[in-house]
Amino acid sequence: MKLYDYAFSSAAYRARIALNLKGIAYERAVISLIKDGGQQHSAAYKEINPQALIPTLEADGHTIGQSLAIVEYLDEVYPSPPLLPSYPAEKARVRQIAYEIACDIHPVNNMRIRAQLKAMGHSEDEIMTKWYAHWITLGFAALETQLSASKETGKYCHGDRPTLADICLVPQMANAYRFKVPVDAFPTLVRIDKTAREHPAFAAAAPEKQPDAA
Repeated sequence: MKLYDYAFSSAAYRARIALNLKGIAYERAVISLIKDGGQQHSAAYKEINPQALIPTLEADGHTIGQSLAIVEYLDEVYPSPPLLPSYPAEKARVRQIAYEIACDIHPVNNMRIRAQLKAMGHSEDEIMTKWYAHWITLGFAALETQLSASKETGKYCHGDRPTLADICLVPQMANAYRFKVPVDAFPTLVRIDKTAREHPAFAAAAPEKQPDAA
């Protein structure tokens, strides 16, 4: 199994967490998003992933892009421990939380969006303090209300074991800390993130633990 990865890609971070939770050994192929003008744009990598995005997983003769597709593939092929609950309503709740992060918060703030904003003349300060912080704060406020009000929230986003929701939350919290977005108004998210980061699978997947983080 081979993961095309980059330490500071939050989407790749999700895939690393899932692989670690499943206890799957894998080879890392580092695709730097900043070296050589972004190695994801190379012709060689585009043959692997035409979207030129990270991560990509090669497994059992299949090539899979998109982090959530990767995580759900792993969950189906390696069902223990499960990353989604068994009951449909609970499964939908976990997916809802994950999609709120992966589809509504992360995409509008990722590197290629920030690069485009800069190309359109916006300053780094405008991008990070106005644009980036705005979308994280807006999304986190909704998540905080949702999770703090639900009896289904436990040590983690759903119950007392990690799920797809936590796999998405922790990398987004890491982005907030990395770019100094205040999170004091979101105590439930902070608590869940702290619990998850203490789990060995999450700890080993952290960007700073990857060889290419230096």
